[in-house]
Amino acid sequence: MEMKMFFQALLLICCLSTLLKANNEIISDLKQTASQVGDTENLSNNQQTCTQDINAVLREMSSSLAGLKVELWYLQRDYEVKVSDLELVKKELDELKQQYKAQAEELMSFKVMANSTENHVEVLRREGEVKRVAFSASLLDSGAGNTGPFNTQTPLVFRHVVANIGNAYNPNTGFFIAPVRGAYHFEFYLHGGGHASHPTGAVLVKNGDPIFIAYEHQASLSVNPSNGVTLLLEIGDVVFLRQWQNSRIYDSQNRHTTFSGHLLFTM
Repeated sequence: MEMKMFFQALLLICCLSTLLKANNEIISDLKQTASQVGDTENLSNNQQTCTQDINAVLREMSSSLAGLKVELWYLQRDYEVKVSDLELVKKELDELKQQYKAQAEELMSFKVMANSTENHVEVLRREGEVKRVAFSASLLDSGAGNTGPFNTQTPLVFRHVVANIGNAYNPNTGFFIAPVRGAYHFEFYLHGGGHASHPTGAVLVKNGDPIFIAYEHQASLSVNPSNGVTLLLEIGDVVFLRQWQNSRIYDSQNRHTTFSGHLLFTM
C-alpha cells in the first residue's frame, strides 16, 4: 500500500512536468501559426483560453500533489517508526541470542559437573563395595570326619562358606586374595581328637610365608587349637591355611573347624 501511494505521487509529478512542457510547446506552436497567418488577436484569445485551462489543471494537480506530499510524509514517518521498531526487535533478538548462548554454556557446564559428580559417586560406590570385605567358612561342606594326616604341609580348603562379602575368598582353592591395600584380621579354629601319634595343627600363610600357627597334641580327649592375626596386605596378597604335617583335623555339620577374616580399614 505504501509503495503504491509513493508511485502515484511520482507519476503525478511526471505528469505535471510533461504538462508544463506540452503547454510551452502549444504556446510556441500558436505563436508560429499566428505569425504565419497574421491573426494576432485570435492568437491572443486562443493563448488566453489555453492558459486558463492549463492553470486550472495545474491548480488541481498542485492540490493533489500537496495531498500526496502529506500522505507521503505520514508514510515516511510510519516507515521510520517501523524501522525503529525493527531495530529495537533486532536488538532484543540479539540480547536473547546472547542470553541463550550464556544459558547453553551454563547448561553445558552443569552437564559436565553432573557427569563429574556421577563419576565421583560411582567411584565412591565402588570404593565402598571394595571396603566391605569379610568371609567365614568351615572345613567340610557336608558329612563328618578327619582331614589328614599328610606327609607334608597341605593347603586347607574351607568349602562351607557362610559369608563372603566382597568375594575375596575362593572356596575352591582356600585362598583369600586382598582386593585393596589395608589392614585385615584373620582367625582360625581347629578341632581334633586326642591321638598318641597325630597332633592337630595348621599354620596361617601369607604369600607362601608362615605367619602364625595353631597346634596342640595330646594322647586322648579332644583338642581345640586356635589363633588370630592382623596383617597389612597389599592388593593381590594371598592368605590361606596349611595343615601341619602328620596332623589330623576334624570337622562335621556342627562346624568345629573354621577360618574367618575381614578388612579392618584401608591404607
